[in-house]
Amino acid sequence: MECDPMIVAGFGFRTGATLAALQDALSRAGGPIGVTHLATLKAKVGGLAALGQVLGLPVIALEPESLRGIATPTRSDRVVAMFGTGSVAEGAALAAAGPGARLRAPRAVSADGTATAAIAEGLG
Repeated sequence: MECDPMIVAGFGFRTGATLAALQDALSRAGGPIGVTHLATLKAKVGGLAALGQVLGLPVIALEPESLRGIATPTRSDRVVAMFGTGSVAEGAALAAAGPGARLRAPRAVSADGTATAAIAEGLG
């Protein structure tokens, strides 16, 4: 029995990041075509809800512990100290896409610098 692939766009963003900034980060990460879910930290899920509604996609709320130890191509010392992974966007995408997931590319940053997005593919 085959599982449908999960294609998850993971996000990291500052409080107050706009819908336009989230859309821009997603566009720079490869765009929403084929994406099946959005994901971010549980505490930030409200900031991603509007994008989920616009795209008609469910938003996965991740506990911070689920990102701990996930290896990412991007490494922010501040993010490592806070969450135990190098990038919230990359870590969220990988955690939500499930074991064995792979990033399509390193995270992309919105033009205004308030949001990051990364897309991962996995089997959920």
